[in-house]
Amino acid sequence: MPETTLDQLLAQRRQFLAFVQRRVLDSELAEDILQTAYLRAFEHQDDFEPSESAIGWFYRLLRNAVIDSYRRRVSTNKALEAWTRELETAAQPSPDLHNEVCACLHGILNGLKPEYSEVLHAVDLGEQRLQDFAQQHKLSTSNAGVRIHRARAALRKQLMQTCATCAEHGCLNCTCKKHRV
Repeated sequence: MPETTLDQLLAQRRQFLAFVQRRVLDSELAEDILQTAYLRAFEHQDDFEPSESAIGWFYRLLRNAVIDSYRRRVSTNKALEAWTRELETAAQPSPDLHNEVCACLHGILNGLKPEYSEVLHAVDLGEQRLQDFAQQHKLSTSNAGVRIHRARAALRKQLMQTCATCAEHGCLNCTCKKHRV
């Protein structure tokens, strides 16, 4: 692809971005799609036929990039919804086991980001359904699923740093005194 063709594509950036923004409502996502399409055009410049309009060729790349974005989002949402259903049907621990959890857990929970602490307190400790939490906090179920997943990962990391030995064994009969409440 000649340099003048690349210049021509870059000169049309505003029109290309408007094209993508009409198809996706998130302006940051539209910008990402456009940048990905520019990269793809550069990587596949040998596929460009000089007899073809560079602008038309690039619009095809943009359309395909938008379609790919929708497919990825649908796929991600399906996976998160399946994971959410799995979490809802997971076996609940017995009350005895619940009472044996490491005493430092609450101190560590309160040291996490507020949104992580809140979702763990509500869903895992308070036994609130994830959908109810999502609705109460004006989140999509998928977003709430991501939040609780990240919160659990952050909690796991903090437990491993705080209670390295007992965290590997589920924090049962914890002997660490670092965060006892």
